[in-house]
Amino acid sequence: MLIGEYEHSLDAKGRLIMPSKLRIDIGESFIITKGLDGCLFVFSQNEWNNFETKLKTLPLSDKNARNFVRFFLSGATVCEIDKQGRFLIPANLRESAKLDKDAMIVGVGTRLEIWNKEIWQKCEENISADEIAENMTMLGI
Repeated sequence: MLIGEYEHSLDAKGRLIMPSKLRIDIGESFIITKGLDGCLFVFSQNEWNNFETKLKTLPLSDKNARNFVRFFLSGATVCEIDKQGRFLIPANLRESAKLDKDAMIVGVGTRLEIWNKEIWQKCEENISADEIAENMTMLGI
């Protein structure tokens, strides 16, 4: 399971270190794409295959479904971890997530999210434990 928060800096070439604790679950080769809320999503090959299977079931006749598929697939790319534990985030994805120097890698179970550190901090400030607790019943938890 992909969990935890890890702070790292991108180097001048746009490479980021994959924390060693996450490498086993994410694999040496993985998929990175635009995510929601201003972050990037990182999927292991297996989780990406599951996600892609779900995307294939969406109706082509539905404009929202087509846009959903375009959003996730258009920027998706395969990344590999080098011998120093780094991976290159393509320029278009760095731009999409406003990644320049400091980044947060956040494990959210079946995927990782990569955030601009400042945006992540603002997002965390807006998360209310009380609000989450109120909504847990609706989610069946």
